[in-house]
Amino acid sequence: MDGLIYIIEFILHLDESLYGIIQNYGLWTYLLLFLIVFCETGLVVTPFLPGDSLIFAAGALSAMGSLNVVAFFMTFFVAAVVGDTVNYYIGKKIGNTILEKGKNKFVKKEYIIKAHKFYEKHGAMTIVIGRFIPIIRTFVPFVAGMGEMNYTKFIIYNILGALMWVGLFITGGYLFGNVPIVKDNFSFVLIAIIVISVLPAIIAVVKERKSADTCE
Repeated sequence: MDGLIYIIEFILHLDESLYGIIQNYGLWTYLLLFLIVFCETGLVVTPFLPGDSLIFAAGALSAMGSLNVVAFFMTFFVAAVVGDTVNYYIGKKIGNTILEKGKNKFVKKEYIIKAHKFYEKHGAMTIVIGRFIPIIRTFVPFVAGMGEMNYTKFIIYNILGALMWVGLFITGGYLFGNVPIVKDNFSFVLIAIIVISVLPAIIAVVKERKSADTCE
């Protein structure tokens, strides 16, 4: 419980948290940010990490001259590509075993099923689209590995998705993070980013439940 509260506090005050980390750890900040994005995209047990808002906040801080925006971009981009690749191979090795057993204390089966449906609907473009939806983005490469998607095809969409995802949020942070109205309400902006990111998944779940009720 304390860990969850800490994560929420970290997200709500991400600009202050990042600024403090930069002041204390300097260039080691890049490694820390790499690990956060890598874990969110690469490990199916950490889909709750704040990828979107973290990249946006990093872009905003780089506009202040705290750290280099190009270095930030490369850090997040490499972390996203490597993370999805690791996740793909995890799915390939143990994904079907988890589904067959039905229960796993570390991985929620329903997340895998939702990502699988998303994958069936959008095909290979799921690797790109899924980047912009929290939780779904963690399980999409896992499902691609489960389905033994051709790796060459996967890595192309993986790189494209990472470029678009990191590029959008870091550019948004760099251009708008220091606009007075955004800067003065930074926590609310981060919450809005999270809500907007999660909204498509919520709408999909609502539609799915309505369809199920209609069938019954």
